Amino acid sequence: MPPALASAPSNDLHAAYLDYLERTGRGNHAYWWAARVFFACWPDPRRWAAEPLEVRLSAGSSTRPIITFLMLHHGLRPGYDYLLERKLSTFWREITDSPIAGDLDRFMAAAAELGFTQRVRFATGSQVPARLLIQAGRPLEQLTLADLEEFTAACAERHQRTGKGHRHYLSAISNAQRVLFHLGIIDTLPRTGRPVPFAERLAGVAEPIRTTMIAYLERKRATCQPKTVSGIATRLNHFGLFLARVDPGLASISALDRQRHIEPYLTFLVDAVNSKTGQAITVADRSRRVIALIAFLTDITEWGWAEAPARKLVFRDDNPKLPQVLPRYLPVDADRRLAEVLRDRPGNELAACALRLQRACGLRIGELLDLELDCVHEVPGHGSWLKIPLGKLETERMVPLDDDVLELIDHIIDRRSHGRPMPHPRYRRPAQFLFTHHGRRLGQQAVRAELDRAAQQAGLGHITSHQLRHTYATALVNAGVSLQALMALLGHASAEMSLRYGRLFDTTVRAEYERALDLAKQQVPTPAPGRVSLPLASITGGADWKDTPLIKSRMSGGFCLRAPAQGACTYANICEHCPSFHAEPSSLPILAAQRVDAEALAKDAENRGWIAEAERHRKLIARLDNLISEAQAG
Repeated sequence: MPPALASAPSNDLHAAYLDYLERTGRGNHAYWWAARVFFACWPDPRRWAAEPLEVRLSAGSSTRPIITFLMLHHGLRPGYDYLLERKLSTFWREITDSPIAGDLDRFMAAAAELGFTQRVRFATGSQVPARLLIQAGRPLEQLTLADLEEFTAACAERHQRTGKGHRHYLSAISNAQRVLFHLGIIDTLPRTGRPVPFAERLAGVAEPIRTTMIAYLERKRATCQPKTVSGIATRLNHFGLFLARVDPGLASISALDRQRHIEPYLTFLVDAVNSKTGQAITVADRSRRVIALIAFLTDITEWGWAEAPARKLVFRDDNPKLPQVLPRYLPVDADRRLAEVLRDRPGNELAACALRLQRACGLRIGELLDLELDCVHEVPGHGSWLKIPLGKLETERMVPLDDDVLELIDHIIDRRSHGRPMPHPRYRRPAQFLFTHHGRRLGQQAVRAELDRAAQQAGLGHITSHQLRHTYATALVNAGVSLQALMALLGHASAEMSLRYGRLFDTTVRAEYERALDLAKQQVPTPAPGRVSLPLASITGGADWKDTPLIKSRMSGGFCLRAPAQGACTYANICEHCPSFHAEPSSLPILAAQRVDAEALAKDAENRGWIAEAERHRKLIARLDNLISEAQAG
């Protein structure tokens, strides 16, 4: 590192600067004069560093070369506020022979190994580690997380003071922290998606309802996953905001009333709007909000909280019935087009490989990104298997792999960024994850962005990553996989979850349909070629009905005459009612006996007061009279 300023008087520093200019072949009269003026005003440069920011900046652009020289070669610490106002445009040219050059080279080499592009490496190097090395006055190996936090605080202070954006600095700080982590200098990775405290998330809920809900959420953290508790917080916040509007003076949850609070809330949900999309919330979202409210009131009642209502307020029937939709799989042609784009024209290659692996193994997106580097297991005599970590249902499973998937995993290992093991989000133990880039794990947002890009390029509509899992399961169902095997491959806890896919293409339903269709075709043969099908009403001129192109079936008491165009009979063996049934003389005894029975049934129905039943039998008697007349005439 540069020697301390106290070790050299101002005349020696001035001489060293003039020697530096001569050695590097730079400088002119303005450089020499500016350095002379600077040392005349501040013989001890540390006094300049103690001046207010306005004074330090007022020295002018002509003094910047001497200040840069003192920072890089003689340990001048100008303050982060000054360093953030300086662009350090000549930094990379002047750092070459400075004491901090070696530390920066080490940082840049580590950033390159993590996959950062040259532009990002140079931007990050000049924005963060260079300023840290100058201001901290310690070598790279001795930098700490406190140095990064101090620099971050200085960026925030500059933003408040000047209104200038500092997002690019925050991004560079995150990149620098990941590089320092993989160098083993600090032991903490930058936090991504820092959770918002419950008190802040429920800020719009009126007291004391807000306090009760926060206490409930804190209690649920002990037994539920963070993502689950976050979802409960979102849904309870909706109910709390509704209460703040309709009854801002509500004293406690125990004072809730079904007619004044619960039923209006259930009605409000019907037309509630999603704040992100501007569309009405789905039935599933309504159901989740109702379920969260039911669980909240039930739990605090069972726990014996003083805030619990005195009686049950929300019932099972208050939860809207969900539609039983089939899994949304990708059709074969869409699946093929998407796979082609992900394979041949990827945008983010690592994310594209992740999507291909998800499709090939039917993984949930959380399971996919939690895969570790040693996830492939070779079992002698049983091939290769993918160990899928704990996921949504807190279960592990093994999925068989073929050669194509093994080749894909080898390609992913070649493309991932290598580095120090990172803390596992579930166990906190160090783990080497399969999907890493730029010193961090691949995020769900990056995967979804690549899927959106690929779907658009493939000419498809919006696709979710979970549809790749549905497509995998559907392909297995089409191939005839058993229910037990499907449950094991998908990691389902119950047969009911897997049966959703069985309803897509039920082979039993298909076989029954084809069997019935074959029987129907056998019972209604196709008319002989060249014969004209005529309706029965067109038979005139004394033509024999037996020679007409009809379906002729010999029956007891007569014949059934139906044209082929009429299709299958809908009367189901009650032929006396059918206009296609025609009697013959030999059927007179049968028809007469049926008329006697019908007359007896009609009289009995009249005696019992069954008017509709008696009317039906009277109609049958009239029909039988017509048939008897027809038989007597023919």
